[in-house]
Amino acid sequence: MLRKTALTVVLLIALVCVYFLVWPVPIEPVSWKPPSNPGYTGPFARNERLKGLEFLPIGKNHGPEDVALDRQGRIYASTGEGFIVRLNPDGSGAENWADTKGRPLGLAMDPKGNLIVADAYRGLLSIAPDGSITELATVADGIPIRYADDADVAADGKIYFSDASTKFAAKDYGTMGASLLEIMEHAGTGRLLVWEPETRKARTLLKGLTFANGVAISHDETYVLVTETGSYRIIRYWIAGPKKGTSETLGDALPAFPDNITRGLDGRFWVALISPRNPLVDKLAESPFVRKMIQRMPSFLRPKAESYGHIIAIDGNRKILMDLQDPQTNYPQNTAVTETKEFLYIGSLSATSLARLPKDKIGLK
Repeated sequence: MLRKTALTVVLLIALVCVYFLVWPVPIEPVSWKPPSNPGYTGPFARNERLKGLEFLPIGKNHGPEDVALDRQGRIYASTGEGFIVRLNPDGSGAENWADTKGRPLGLAMDPKGNLIVADAYRGLLSIAPDGSITELATVADGIPIRYADDADVAADGKIYFSDASTKFAAKDYGTMGASLLEIMEHAGTGRLLVWEPETRKARTLLKGLTFANGVAISHDETYVLVTETGSYRIIRYWIAGPKKGTSETLGDALPAFPDNITRGLDGRFWVALISPRNPLVDKLAESPFVRKMIQRMPSFLRPKAESYGHIIAIDGNRKILMDLQDPQTNYPQNTAVTETKEFLYIGSLSATSLARLPKDKIGLK
């Protein structure tokens, strides 16, 4: 009996070992060297300046990923249910204004008053003031747009937007699931795209990005900034001038995973930092085999994102102009910041309301 029990235990251990060694997973991790982590020191020293948020109801929806405002001051937010929620200028009267039947993420208004939507499931969309939806792009250079993430619109009507992963489709794995796979594999399948009104087609400007995320055109429209979430950095891609067609890393690495980036007022760009860097993830960057084994673990045993409120304002050289944090936040996973004369509207991946921070509370005019 004892021998039989021992044999059973050995077989079970063998099966577990085989599972962790050979069970198929969707990722083929590559080795990479993470940049040094500045941590919460210097310009990122811990603070509580993000406290004092106001919360605006968005009906029965959740996950107001991004925010845009129209010429009348009405507020639009993308939600996890697929709806674009519209609120009155004072933040009241939330209504499900349009249904993309996908997962809308980044929002931007074009010069004609159409709401441009990066829909993770459907691609690049345009929603007219009457709520009618037009599909602008589902493919770029023959490659399907599998995870449209964020967008910004130039004065000439060109739309710059991100395809976070060309391998892990948001529709197949969910927006969070696909993002974790892209980052865990770290093969850099994301890209920066542009949709041109003359051709009504999208083409690739920059590829090789590990989860290409937020997109913002500079105030003088000479370059585009794109956040590379998986590498904790911001990339500048020049669209005009002597450096046109080239790219460069903007400043040093961040202490957290950057999500959306948006043009603010007075030359500012706002970056939402969705979660602090995970020391274990960095430690395993050069160990692709171990990362593959971790992927075989039940999801509850894998590294988890920490809830930590954090947004920053930078200039065109990534100088930190403002750093706002709330370590004990009850508004988790900040995804975007939209600045108006009075408020900072802050998006979230999972919250059930839309947050805003009166600028006078932080001494910002």
